[in-house]
Amino acid sequence: MSSRLAGRRALVTGAADGIGLGIARLFAREGAGVVLADWNLAGAEAAAEAIRAAGGQAMALAVDVADEAAVQAMMASAGPVDILVNNAYQGDGPRRLEAKEDAVYARAMAMAFWAAKWTMVAALPHMKAQGWGRVINMASLNGVNAHMGSADYNAAKEALRALTRTAAREWARYGICCNVICPAAKSAASRRIEAVAPEMMATIEAANPMGRMGDPEADIAPVALFLASEDCRYVTGNTLFVDGGGHINGVAWAPDLGD
Repeated sequence: MSSRLAGRRALVTGAADGIGLGIARLFAREGAGVVLADWNLAGAEAAAEAIRAAGGQAMALAVDVADEAAVQAMMASAGPVDILVNNAYQGDGPRRLEAKEDAVYARAMAMAFWAAKWTMVAALPHMKAQGWGRVINMASLNGVNAHMGSADYNAAKEALRALTRTAAREWARYGICCNVICPAAKSAASRRIEAVAPEMMATIEAANPMGRMGDPEADIAPVALFLASEDCRYVTGNTLFVDGGGHINGVAWAPDLGD
């Protein structure tokens, strides 16, 4: 077991599956004590138990990141956090922006923007006091490339990027590095798309310069590890596209949304 994160405590939201789980596993192998937070507590507990069985340190917490009270309770239960990864999100299906109700946009903002703001502010006092901290927020190429059918998700993730860059500017003096990853990886969301539109997923993968979607643990988590480590001490306010080059020319995403 390596030790790049030895002595650090990391909280990862949306950690029961996909990218969050991949990050939590790698962080634990690198010596961090990991808090896996997810609405699916059973899944998070199973993942935490597997980490402990492998010799790592892990605990699971239940959270609905769209609920401020639940987020604050999670942060209190997690204790002082050195590394914060805001990854949790569960979205609406593809529909035209005018067909999505205001409540859909409000929940998207709660899960992506407000949840990160709440966790970041809660984690700040400890990070500031020790002069060291890492914030890693998961955004999306959907927002960067303005993919069709997901205006709520796109807008919320772009708001998250703006929040992260501003925090990077304001908190740099405290030794806190704040960065964004825009990933392309097999996850619960991509599996749902593949289940209902396998041809579209095949087209998306074929359009990727590397010809595939990334693996959460092998492709995305190592970049998060860099951003969480001492190697990232002079890197802040950046967006890293961990997508096999998909951002270069955009990724095909043109669902039939009707008239």
